[in-house]
Amino acid sequence: MTTADRPWIAVLWMFGATLSFSTMAVGGREATRELDTFELMLFRSLIGVCVVVAAILVFGQRSDFSRDRLGLHGLRNVAHFTGQNLWFFAISLAPMAQVISLEFTSPLWVALLAPVFLGERVNPLRLVAICLGFIGIVIVADPGRLEVTPGVVAAALSAIAFALTTIVTKRLTRTTSTLNILFWLTVMQAIFGLITAGYDGEKALPSDAVLLPVNAVSLAGLSAHFCLTLAVRIAPASFVAPLDFLRLPLIAVVGLVLYGEPFEQAVLLGGAVIVVANLINIRAEPRRQNVT
Repeated sequence: MTTADRPWIAVLWMFGATLSFSTMAVGGREATRELDTFELMLFRSLIGVCVVVAAILVFGQRSDFSRDRLGLHGLRNVAHFTGQNLWFFAISLAPMAQVISLEFTSPLWVALLAPVFLGERVNPLRLVAICLGFIGIVIVADPGRLEVTPGVVAAALSAIAFALTTIVTKRLTRTTSTLNILFWLTVMQAIFGLITAGYDGEKALPSDAVLLPVNAVSLAGLSAHFCLTLAVRIAPASFVAPLDFLRLPLIAVVGLVLYGEPFEQAVLLGGAVIVVANLINIRAEPRRQNVT
């Protein structure tokens, strides 16, 4: 694989992550009809532990169970657990396209933090792409009619938590295997879920009605993190993060078809701007490699 091919391989992995995250949104919407977000995270993580341990035993090696860099794993998973709970809470209250629009401020935080924490250089063309992508998000969000509700606030805060997750993931991929990252993701978040799921004095088990959505959330979550981890392993975090913008038009269609959420012209226009921004971002990657 040549240097020039690496960004396009990252694009393919991010496409897989996009499909997985969209599946999570639908599964989360259905599961939170019965479970609170902490309970959903608990069962998601318990299923994930079983899947990841099995994958390591079949495809991995003992080093995938390594306890190296537990501090970074802990930071990553606290950030992700916080962001994911906020995200599921937002998905249960607000229109999907609105939640994803606000979540997509996360790449802006990544672009701002990556030079500080990762030493990545962000060239002017990439900054143009990120800003253009943000303009597309603003068009879709339609801030003139955006109400400040608990769901909106939760979605906005989840973006900051997810940005920190992306930054720490990039740090970990320098020395840590993908399966090891997924192992500690599921183990630590299962522990966090056990601690927090009983905050209301009871832990509900998923009924037959939500068992499929809970499993979908768990498996799609693992798939999303697997794809995202591989993407940031081969390309800079500031390049990978804006590719997730493509999830917005997809989730808008899903919201319309499954939940009757309005599909407005602003979504089409904003989605087109986001696609253009991503094409610029992809073009910027070879230039960045040529000058570094």
